Amino acid sequence: MKKIIVTGGAGFIGSNLLNLLVPKNPDRLFINLDMLTYAANLYSLKDIDGCRNYIFEKGDISDLETVKNLFRKYEPDSVIHLAAESHVDRSIVDPAAFIRTNIAGTFNLLEACKTNWKPGGGNLFHHVSTDEVYGSLGDTGLFSEETRYDPSSPYSASKAASDHLVKAYHRTYGIPVKITNCSNNYGPRQFPEKLVPLMILNALEGKSLPVYGKGANVRDWLFVEDHCEAIWLVFENGRVGETYNIGGSSERRNIEVVKSICKVLSEEIERPLAELEGLITYVTDRPGHDLRYAIDASKLKRELGWQPKETFETGLGKTVRWYLGNGEWIGKIKTGEYRNWIAKNYGERDSSAQ
Repeated sequence: MKKIIVTGGAGFIGSNLLNLLVPKNPDRLFINLDMLTYAANLYSLKDIDGCRNYIFEKGDISDLETVKNLFRKYEPDSVIHLAAESHVDRSIVDPAAFIRTNIAGTFNLLEACKTNWKPGGGNLFHHVSTDEVYGSLGDTGLFSEETRYDPSSPYSASKAASDHLVKAYHRTYGIPVKITNCSNNYGPRQFPEKLVPLMILNALEGKSLPVYGKGANVRDWLFVEDHCEAIWLVFENGRVGETYNIGGSSERRNIEVVKSICKVLSEEIERPLAELEGLITYVTDRPGHDLRYAIDASKLKRELGWQPKETFETGLGKTVRWYLGNGEWIGKIKTGEYRNWIAKNYGERDSSAQ
């Protein structure tokens, strides 16, 4: 049986990926290595918890001995590396955690692969990264796999560094690698510090909907299940040593996203749209806030035939309905740390529209 370590499997993308893959691949053993930080939630994996081809291991990838021991215990054939500190705002407040996990953690995994894998062994290190490594776009243009790296935040700089480490280990030591850089994900099981779930849950509770600056920043939105299918497609069929960009071809200004959420909620819970939009509050913009991201996913579509199944409208509808139907999940992630973070990060930034 092939053995795949999935790092960060209790996080947003990881839990959606494992819920997709474990039932469909009984001939693969999936080992979920997760530190269980504030954004991880084993409750998101309750549906596969009893599957014979799924194992959870609590551990920190920034601890080299933990990684070494896991490789000795399971002798994995492959790694799908999702574990990362990922919230830009947190990286501005506490960049050290991002350096430790995103750079040192990736280094430790690569070292374990270099030590344990033999040439021609059919191994693979699939590194899941972000479009934020490319920096900011103007009003036109798209990020391609050849775009120069130009990270703006400690988060994106740490992910850029990890990308470069993965490429270096491939070129220097021959580790078989693949890299995917994705646009902004949204969908079920996302921790509510991110824009979409934060807006949904705040609106349901009648709280303010904080929007940075004037809400003019543009992101390309990708439904998480489309992203997960693309990851697996690249893992199985992509070319070794290559990078593939994954995007949803759904550019929206942040204020448009928030108003779209209000519209869907208004229809689903029969609350006046004007009442929900009245909760929108403009807050002081964060430092180094990139203006626009947009992905050119033509390489992935051309080589592997991938297409996103969801438009932004259909994906957002599914997302809102998931949060409305999963109150127990929401209750389990609303820890004191989460509430304190939201209060600290947004409560002190309220201001009138700029």
